[in-house]
Amino acid sequence: MGETNEARQERAAGEVSPRKLRKRQDIASAACAVFGREGYARASVDALAAAAGVSTRTLYNHFPGGKAQLFQAVVTWTSGEVRDAQLARLRAVLDPERPPRPEDLERDLVSLARGFIRLMAEYATHFALVRHIHAEADHVPPEVRTAWQEAGSAPVGRALTEAMTRLADAGLLDPHGDAALAAHHFMALISHTIIQITHYGVLPLPAPEQDRLIRGGVAAFLRAYRAA
Repeated sequence: MGETNEARQERAAGEVSPRKLRKRQDIASAACAVFGREGYARASVDALAAAAGVSTRTLYNHFPGGKAQLFQAVVTWTSGEVRDAQLARLRAVLDPERPPRPEDLERDLVSLARGFIRLMAEYATHFALVRHIHAEADHVPPEVRTAWQEAGSAPVGRALTEAMTRLADAGLLDPHGDAALAAHHFMALISHTIIQITHYGVLPLPAPEQDRLIRGGVAAFLRAYRAA
Protein backbone atom coordinates (compact mmCIF):
# COMPACT_ATOMS: atom_id res chain seq x y z
CA MET A 1 0.00 0.00 0.00
CA GLY A 2 1.33 3.45 -0.95
CA GLU A 3 2.12 6.12 1.58
CA THR A 4 -0.92 8.22 2.46
CA ASN A 5 -0.97 11.97 2.05
CA GLU A 6 -1.10 12.48 5.84
CA ALA A 7 1.87 10.14 6.33
CA ARG A 8 3.84 12.13 3.75
CA GLN A 9 2.98 15.37 5.55
CA GLU A 10 4.04 13.98 8.92
CA ARG A 11 7.29 12.68 7.48
CA ALA A 12 7.98 16.01 5.76
CA ALA A 13 7.18 17.91 8.95
CA GLY A 14 9.74 15.85 10.83
CA GLU A 15 12.42 16.72 8.29
CA VAL A 16 12.23 20.51 8.69
CA SER A 17 13.03 22.85 11.54
CA PRO A 18 10.18 24.24 13.66
CA ARG A 19 10.94 27.72 12.33
CA LYS A 20 10.67 26.59 8.71
CA LEU A 21 7.51 24.66 9.48
CA ARG A 22 5.94 27.78 11.04
CA LYS A 23 6.84 29.79 7.96
CA ARG A 24 5.22 27.17 5.72
CA GLN A 25 2.10 27.31 7.86
CA ASP A 26 2.03 31.11 7.69
CA ILE A 27 2.31 31.01 3.89
CA ALA A 28 -0.41 28.36 3.64
CA SER A 29 -2.71 30.32 5.95
CA ALA A 30 -2.36 33.48 3.86
CA ALA A 31 -2.77 31.49 0.64
CA CYS A 32 -6.02 30.00 1.93
CA ALA A 33 -7.73 33.40 1.76
CA VAL A 34 -6.35 34.11 -1.72
CA PHE A 35 -7.41 30.74 -3.14
CA GLY A 36 -10.83 31.06 -1.49
CA ARG A 37 -11.32 34.45 -3.15
CA GLU A 38 -9.66 33.92 -6.53
CA GLY A 39 -9.81 30.18 -7.08
CA TYR A 40 -6.91 28.06 -8.28
CA ALA A 41 -6.56 29.22 -11.88
CA ARG A 42 -6.71 32.97 -11.21
CA ALA A 43 -4.49 33.07 -8.12
CA SER A 44 -0.99 34.07 -9.17
CA VAL A 45 2.21 33.15 -7.38
CA ASP A 46 2.94 36.87 -7.00
CA ALA A 47 -0.41 37.43 -5.26
CA LEU A 48 0.10 34.41 -3.02
CA ALA A 49 3.56 35.59 -1.99
CA ALA A 50 2.33 39.15 -1.39
CA ALA A 51 -0.50 37.92 0.83
CA ALA A 52 2.01 35.98 2.92
CA GLY A 53 4.42 38.93 3.06
CA VAL A 54 7.25 36.97 1.42
CA SER A 55 9.09 37.05 -1.88
CA THR A 56 8.23 34.59 -4.64
CA ARG A 57 11.68 33.09 -4.11
CA THR A 58 10.85 32.42 -0.45
CA LEU A 59 7.53 30.87 -1.46
CA TYR A 60 9.31 28.50 -3.85
CA ASN A 61 11.89 27.68 -1.18
CA HIS A 62 9.08 26.37 1.01
CA PHE A 63 6.88 25.02 -1.79
CA PRO A 64 9.16 23.97 -4.67
CA GLY A 65 6.13 22.76 -6.62
CA GLY A 66 4.81 26.32 -6.66
CA LYS A 67 1.11 27.07 -6.79
CA ALA A 68 0.01 23.44 -7.20
CA GLN A 69 1.92 22.26 -4.14
CA LEU A 70 0.73 25.22 -2.08
CA PHE A 71 -2.89 24.67 -3.10
CA GLN A 72 -2.59 20.98 -2.19
CA ALA A 73 -1.20 21.91 1.23
CA VAL A 74 -4.04 24.38 1.85
CA VAL A 75 -6.79 22.03 0.67
CA THR A 76 -5.39 19.11 2.67
CA TRP A 77 -5.10 21.22 5.81
CA THR A 78 -8.64 22.65 5.65
CA SER A 79 -10.11 19.29 4.61
CA GLY A 80 -8.54 17.71 7.67
CA GLU A 81 -10.18 20.29 9.92
CA VAL A 82 -13.61 19.72 8.41
CA ARG A 83 -13.11 15.95 8.46
CA ASP A 84 -12.34 16.02 12.18
CA ALA A 85 -15.44 18.13 12.84
CA GLN A 86 -17.64 15.80 10.80
CA LEU A 87 -16.30 12.70 12.52
CA ALA A 88 -16.82 14.28 15.94
CA ARG A 89 -20.44 15.06 15.13
CA LEU A 90 -21.00 11.60 13.71
CA ARG A 91 -19.67 10.00 16.90
CA ALA A 92 -21.69 12.35 19.10
CA VAL A 93 -25.00 11.64 17.36
CA LEU A 94 -24.56 7.97 16.41
CA ASP A 95 -22.65 6.52 19.35
CA PRO A 96 -21.08 3.25 18.16
CA GLU A 97 -21.84 1.66 21.52
CA ARG A 98 -25.45 2.82 21.79
CA PRO A 99 -27.61 2.68 18.65
CA PRO A 100 -30.69 4.92 18.73
CA ARG A 101 -34.10 3.57 19.60
CA PRO A 102 -36.28 2.98 16.52
CA GLU A 103 -38.53 5.89 17.44
CA ASP A 104 -35.47 8.19 17.73
CA LEU A 105 -33.74 7.24 14.48
CA GLU A 106 -35.26 9.99 12.33
CA ARG A 107 -34.63 12.61 15.04
CA ASP A 108 -30.97 11.58 15.33
CA LEU A 109 -30.39 11.54 11.58
CA VAL A 110 -31.89 15.03 11.32
CA SER A 111 -29.56 16.16 14.11
CA LEU A 112 -26.57 14.70 12.26
CA ALA A 113 -27.63 16.35 9.02
CA ARG A 114 -28.01 19.74 10.71
CA GLY A 115 -24.55 19.38 12.21
CA PHE A 116 -23.01 18.59 8.83
CA ILE A 117 -24.78 21.47 7.09
CA ARG A 118 -23.70 23.97 9.78
CA LEU A 119 -20.09 23.24 8.89
CA MET A 120 -20.48 25.22 5.67
CA ALA A 121 -20.82 28.37 7.77
CA GLU A 122 -18.25 27.36 10.38
CA TYR A 123 -15.60 26.54 7.75
CA ALA A 124 -16.59 29.04 5.07
CA THR A 125 -13.08 29.40 3.66
CA HIS A 126 -12.74 25.65 3.14
CA PHE A 127 -16.05 25.43 1.32
CA ALA A 128 -15.03 28.38 -0.84
CA LEU A 129 -12.06 26.24 -1.89
CA VAL A 130 -14.36 23.28 -2.56
CA ARG A 131 -16.59 25.46 -4.72
CA HIS A 132 -13.58 26.51 -6.78
CA ILE A 133 -12.35 22.91 -7.10
CA HIS A 134 -15.68 21.87 -8.60
CA ALA A 135 -15.82 24.91 -10.86
CA GLU A 136 -12.22 24.54 -12.05
CA ALA A 137 -11.88 20.75 -12.04
CA ASP A 138 -10.17 20.77 -15.43
CA HIS A 139 -7.51 23.20 -14.15
CA VAL A 140 -6.80 21.67 -10.74
CA PRO A 141 -4.00 19.05 -10.91
CA PRO A 142 -5.27 15.46 -10.43
CA GLU A 143 -2.92 14.89 -7.49
CA VAL A 144 -4.46 17.86 -5.72
CA ARG A 145 -7.99 16.50 -6.19
CA THR A 146 -6.81 13.12 -4.91
CA ALA A 147 -5.15 14.65 -1.85
CA TRP A 148 -8.31 16.63 -1.10
CA GLN A 149 -10.45 13.48 -1.21
CA GLU A 150 -7.98 11.41 0.84
CA ALA A 151 -7.86 14.08 3.53
CA GLY A 152 -11.58 14.70 3.84
CA SER A 153 -14.40 13.00 2.00
CA ALA A 154 -12.87 9.52 1.84
CA PRO A 155 -12.39 8.95 5.60
CA VAL A 156 -15.76 10.57 6.35
CA GLY A 157 -17.40 8.33 3.78
CA ARG A 158 -15.84 5.25 5.38
CA ALA A 159 -16.97 6.33 8.85
CA LEU A 160 -20.51 6.99 7.66
CA THR A 161 -20.54 3.61 5.90
CA GLU A 162 -19.56 1.97 9.19
CA ALA A 163 -22.34 3.87 10.95
CA MET A 164 -24.86 2.63 8.37
CA THR A 165 -23.61 -0.91 8.89
CA ARG A 166 -24.07 -0.59 12.65
CA LEU A 167 -27.61 0.72 12.19
CA ALA A 168 -28.32 -2.23 9.92
CA ASP A 169 -26.89 -4.65 12.51
CA ALA A 170 -29.20 -3.05 15.08
CA GLY A 171 -32.18 -3.75 12.83
CA LEU A 172 -32.84 -0.08 12.12
CA LEU A 173 -31.79 0.17 8.47
CA ASP A 174 -31.73 -2.11 5.46
CA PRO A 175 -28.88 -0.92 3.20
CA HIS A 176 -29.76 -3.61 0.64
CA GLY A 177 -26.28 -5.05 0.75
CA ASP A 178 -24.48 -1.77 0.01
CA ALA A 179 -23.87 0.35 3.11
CA ALA A 180 -21.45 2.59 1.20
CA LEU A 181 -24.16 3.49 -1.30
CA ALA A 182 -26.61 4.13 1.55
CA ALA A 183 -24.06 6.51 3.12
CA HIS A 184 -23.64 8.29 -0.21
CA HIS A 185 -27.40 8.63 -0.62
CA PHE A 186 -27.74 10.04 2.89
CA MET A 187 -25.19 12.77 2.20
CA ALA A 188 -26.73 13.58 -1.19
CA LEU A 189 -30.29 13.78 0.13
CA ILE A 190 -29.47 16.01 3.09
CA SER A 191 -27.05 18.38 1.35
CA HIS A 192 -27.24 18.47 -2.45
CA THR A 193 -30.15 20.88 -2.80
CA ILE A 194 -28.81 23.15 -0.06
CA ILE A 195 -25.37 23.21 -1.68
CA GLN A 196 -26.87 24.08 -5.06
CA ILE A 197 -29.11 26.85 -3.70
CA THR A 198 -26.50 28.43 -1.44
CA HIS A 199 -23.39 27.70 -3.56
CA TYR A 200 -21.70 26.05 -0.58
CA GLY A 201 -23.02 28.57 1.91
CA VAL A 202 -22.26 31.77 0.00
CA LEU A 203 -25.92 32.77 -0.37
CA PRO A 204 -27.97 32.69 2.84
CA LEU A 205 -30.94 30.36 3.09
CA PRO A 206 -33.70 31.09 5.64
CA ALA A 207 -33.44 28.69 8.55
CA PRO A 208 -36.99 27.31 8.17
CA GLU A 209 -36.35 26.49 4.50
CA GLN A 210 -33.02 24.87 5.28
CA ASP A 211 -34.65 22.77 7.99
CA ARG A 212 -37.45 21.77 5.61
CA LEU A 213 -34.89 20.54 3.09
CA ILE A 214 -32.94 18.63 5.74
CA ARG A 215 -36.04 16.97 7.14
CA GLY A 216 -37.24 16.13 3.65
CA GLY A 217 -33.90 14.58 2.79
CA VAL A 218 -33.84 12.44 5.92
CA ALA A 219 -37.46 11.36 5.34
CA ALA A 220 -36.64 10.34 1.77
CA PHE A 221 -33.60 8.41 2.99
CA LEU A 222 -35.67 6.52 5.54
CA ARG A 223 -38.36 5.70 2.99
CA ALA A 224 -35.65 3.96 1.00
CA TYR A 225 -33.59 2.43 3.80
CA ARG A 226 -35.59 2.05 7.02
CA ALA A 227 -35.75 -1.62 7.99
CA ALA A 228 -39.16 -3.20 7.51
